[in-house]
This record gives sequence, C-alpha cells and structure tokens, in this order.
Amino acid sequence: MHRIITLMAGVGAAALAVAATAAPIDWSKVDQAMGKPGTDQPGGVHKYGLPRSDLKISVDGVAIKPTLALGSWIGFMPTDDGAMFMGDLVLTETEIEPVMKRLIEDGIEITAIHNHLLRASPAVFYMHVGGHGDPVKLAQTLHAGLALSQTPFAAPASAATPPPIDLDTTAIDAALQVKGAINGGVYQLNIPRAESISEGGMTIPASLGTAIAINFQPTGGGKAAVTGDFVLLGKEVNPVLKVMRSNGIEVTALHSHMIDDSPHLYFMHFWANDDVAKLTNGLRAALDLANVKHGS
Repeated sequence: MHRIITLMAGVGAAALAVAATAAPIDWSKVDQAMGKPGTDQPGGVHKYGLPRSDLKISVDGVAIKPTLALGSWIGFMPTDDGAMFMGDLVLTETEIEPVMKRLIEDGIEITAIHNHLLRASPAVFYMHVGGHGDPVKLAQTLHAGLALSQTPFAAPASAATPPPIDLDTTAIDAALQVKGAINGGVYQLNIPRAESISEGGMTIPASLGTAIAINFQPTGGGKAAVTGDFVLLGKEVNPVLKVMRSNGIEVTALHSHMIDDSPHLYFMHFWANDDVAKLTNGLRAALDLANVKHGS
C-alpha cells in the first residue's frame, strides 16, 4: 500500500556499506525521467508518491481519501552498480494488464498482485514491483508503464500547514507509542520492525516499505476508518490475526510483497470504521505481538 511519509528508521550496516561505495546518483535526471520530483528519505532512499487522486473509491459508505489506501509509491536506493527500486502501484482491474505488459518488456519484476481492501467500489488492486539497474532507464520504464493507467503525475496542491484533523492525535500517539503525521486529511503512523530486513542480500530500510503502516481517516462522532498493513514474521501471523479480529478489526488480505526477502515477511491488511479509542486499543494489542521498534 500506500507509505508516502518520511519514516524515522535505522539503517542496517549492509545498507551503510553499499551507500559508502555506491556511485552518486543525479536524482534530478531520475526525476525528469519519472515525470515528477521525488523526495529524499532515511536510509538513502529517493521516493516518489503517486496518490490515485483520480479515483473515487468507497468502502462501506466511507469515501476513501487517496492517502488512506490509494497511495502508489516507488522508492529508489543507490547500489554499487546503479540503483535498486521497489514500489506499490494502485491500479484498476482494466489497468493491470497493459501496465504489467509494458513493465515486464523492459525487465521490471512483478512481485505481487492483490487486493488490500474488501468491498471497495469500484474495485482496486495493488501491483508490487521491483528492479535493479540504471536508475534513469528504470524510471523511464516506470513512467511509460504508469502512463498506460490514469495515475496522476502532477503534485496535488498542499497547504504550508496541514489543516486540523478531527482526531485526538495525542491519544493515538500515546496508545501506539509512535508519533504520526497528518497527510491529506489522514493521520499516518509508521512503526519499523526491530530486526534487519534484506532483499536479495541487500539491507532494506523501513522507508522502502518494510514498516507497519496504520492510517486513520476521521468519519465523525469520535469514529475513524482505519486501514494499513502489519508487517509480520510467519510465527506472528495468526496471533496478530486473532487479536485484530477479537477487537473488531477485519483482516482483509494476507500476502507477501517481496520474493527474496530475509526474513520472509507477510503483510496483513486490515479495515475497520469504529470508535477511535477502541481501534487504538486493538491495534496496540496487535503491535505487542510483533517485534517492532518502539519510540520511533
């Protein structure tokens, strides 16, 4: 899904070693090839947010804001012979085939295709992608593929200071033991896992999609729609699933986003629209069963 905020996370020794030997990348050239500017993230990641603001999606009568669950993203990280990238593309069912065809023609890897939400109207799907090589050529291919969808490339207008949000964010931060941020009318929190995670032998920072993501969209009357994904080891999956369900949080999908990750991770997507205090208590109980980094 959808992680378009700066993640405060540590970087493994292997990533630091690669950063020390990697040739500098002129990100302005990559930005030009991608068709929009990216932003620098912790861990040496250069990231592009592509929210599907063109889509009008609802779940259980809740109009989904792009930053709640419709945030395509692509993140690049320098390597000693170019760059590697990972991303998550939000697509309609008619966009999947042309976008996939164009990407694989130039060697982009498709690592997952699945839903994140249930009862979404109209339905949306999520295509996870990855690759390695010349960052400008990779960006050109990604732009060409996404041009076959209706994904907007223009940056949405944003206020210098986010407007207030109808949530007690202080209480949410205290319950989940992490500081969130307002983004497009949604309160977003990211909790990195405690262990080092690698893909193909390269350490992957949390800013490349390995942090637990929790997003709140206020729905009025002290309630909020909550969604995101828990990033879990196999042994954590069913304990977390049971706790989520016992707290009224629906588990909507369970799958992998990467193919050659170590340790192998499972991504558990969830949904609820309920009292905020009840939801944060349930999410806190689930977080207590995962090996996460506290105080992020």
